[in-house]
Amino acid sequence: MNLEQYDQIIIEDLEIYGYHGVFPEENEKGQPFFVNAILFTDTRRAGTTDELEHSTHYGIVCNVLHDLIGGEPHKLIETVAEEAAREVLLQFPLVRAITLEVRKPEAPIEHPFRSVSVKITRGWKTCSVAFGSNMGDSKGFVDQAIVALREIPDIRVLRVSDYIKSKPYGGVEQEDFLNGALLLETLLTPQELLEQLHRIEQHAHRERTVRWGPRTLDLDILIYDDVVMDTEELILPHRDMLNRDFVMKPLAQVAPGQIHPVERKTIRQLWEAMKITHVYS
Repeated sequence: MNLEQYDQIIIEDLEIYGYHGVFPEENEKGQPFFVNAILFTDTRRAGTTDELEHSTHYGIVCNVLHDLIGGEPHKLIETVAEEAAREVLLQFPLVRAITLEVRKPEAPIEHPFRSVSVKITRGWKTCSVAFGSNMGDSKGFVDQAIVALREIPDIRVLRVSDYIKSKPYGGVEQEDFLNGALLLETLLTPQELLEQLHRIEQHAHRERTVRWGPRTLDLDILIYDDVVMDTEELILPHRDMLNRDFVMKPLAQVAPGQIHPVERKTIRQLWEAMKITHVYS
């Protein structure tokens, strides 16, 4: 996410009395905390119309922060910062990202100091996911998976492609697949999103026995924002997506402008090139 493209609403030194700390006396007596927040958003429409409905009401943001940070105690201000940032992003749809700092000027430290703080930046990331099924009620499994994704607060499903039929990929003899793709926004990290997808697959009784074999449900992260990573659990962007027309065709329907982080071309450009050269699976 390129934060330079956004305008900023800035809140400085919001004082909140809270009860966070690892020592019992901190949870009992409490102490003042100070919060700084930068809300990354687009203020153009609000600025040209002078209408509050087109902006983010920073007074209400302060109320939300005050209620959360002044409420349930936590041991770590890292947790306080995470929960506060998430709550703002969930409650205020015009806020695309937030930089949040929680300062603790009266922390129990033996040496002279001015303050300690935790500062984080969190925001909505755009992600594309491929889905497929060729066992049992394939459409039912896919439909249920999309419903399950919509029920996760940290995920917003933006668009879902048409379902298409495709021949099996990888040389294993099996039934045809029902495939498609969807575009979503998420506050989850790539690893956290992968865990949620695996959980949904398991609910559909997915078994990983034969590579490229039949499955009740398959959910693959294709592109996660501009992240490029290669771990044992996850490779981003999906290393074989450009060889699969049953992935690229529906993906071009829901995310034609999404940029492939390695190729640096849009999905529309890559799909058009694939059709011209007939590089199909």
